[in-house]
Amino acid sequence: MQPSSTAREQTQFVVDLLTTLQKERFSPLGWWRFIVRSWDMSYVTAKNNPALCRSWLNTTLLMGILGVAILVITDWYEGFAVAVRLLPGFLFCLVWQQSDLFWHLGLNRQAQTGHLLQRVGWANTFTELRGLGATYLLGRLVAGIATPSELALAVFLLGVVTDILDGQVARHTQTQSKLGQISDGEADFCLYTALTVILLQNGLLSPWIAVVMVLRFFLPLLAALASYFVFAQPVRFGSTVLGKYAGLAQSLYFLVLLIPAQFTQITQFVRLPLLLVTLVLLVIAPLAQIAANRRVRDTL
Repeated sequence: MQPSSTAREQTQFVVDLLTTLQKERFSPLGWWRFIVRSWDMSYVTAKNNPALCRSWLNTTLLMGILGVAILVITDWYEGFAVAVRLLPGFLFCLVWQQSDLFWHLGLNRQAQTGHLLQRVGWANTFTELRGLGATYLLGRLVAGIATPSELALAVFLLGVVTDILDGQVARHTQTQSKLGQISDGEADFCLYTALTVILLQNGLLSPWIAVVMVLRFFLPLLAALASYFVFAQPVRFGSTVLGKYAGLAQSLYFLVLLIPAQFTQITQFVRLPLLLVTLVLLVIAPLAQIAANRRVRDTL
C-alpha cells in the first residue's frame, strides 16, 4: 500500500524548507526560519493528534522518573558532589532526547501504510531507554567523571537488550516506522560513541581503533546530512546487511573488552581475530550505507 497523501505532503514540505534554506545560502536567519518552521510543523502534528501527544508526554515522564532515579543512585554510590557534576550535561542530553522525539512525531507512521500511529509504542520506548543509557554516559563524559568498566558494561548490556527488543516488538506489533529508524540510529550513535571514548579513557582501546569505530557512524551521518541539506533530498534512515554484521562484531568486541578480568584468559584468544573482522566490516559498512543512500536519491 502506498504512503498516505499527508505523508507525501510532509515530505514535500521538508523539501521546500531545505530548498528555501539553500536559497538563503544557509545564513543564520535562514537557519532560524528552518528551525522555527520545523518546530511549528511538529507542534501542529501534536495539536492535531492529542493521543499521540499524550503518549509522548507519558514517555517523557517515564524517562524523567528514570533520570531522577539515576541521579539518586549516583548520589548514593558516588556522592552528592558527583551527582551535582553529572546533572547539567545529563539534563541537557535528556531534554534534547525528548525534544528530538517530539520533533519527529510526524514520522511515527506505519511503514507499510503510512498511517500515523497514535502511540509512541513499546518499540520506540525501548529505543528511548537505550538513548537514556547513552545520555547517562555522555553526561559523565561532559562532566569529566571517570566511568568504571563495570558500569560501562552494565549500560552496554542494557543497550544490547533494548536493541533486540525494539526490533522484535516493532515487527510483532507491526509498528515499524521512520521514527523508529531515526531513533534507533541516534541511540546507537550516541551509545557506541560514548562507549568508545570510555574504553579509550580506560586504556582498553587503541586511539586509531577508536577513530575507525567512530568513523563508522560519522561517515554515513555526513553523507546523509549532505543529501539532506545540500541536495534537499529525503534521507534513507536504515541499515544494510553489512551494517548489521558490523554492529554485531563491534558489540562482541566491546563485550570482550568490558568483560570482568577473571574471564580474560578465555577472551584473549578471540580478541585479535574479532578485532580484525570488526575493522574490516567497519570499513565496508559505511560505504555500503552511503551507496544505499545514493541509490535512493538517484531514484527520486
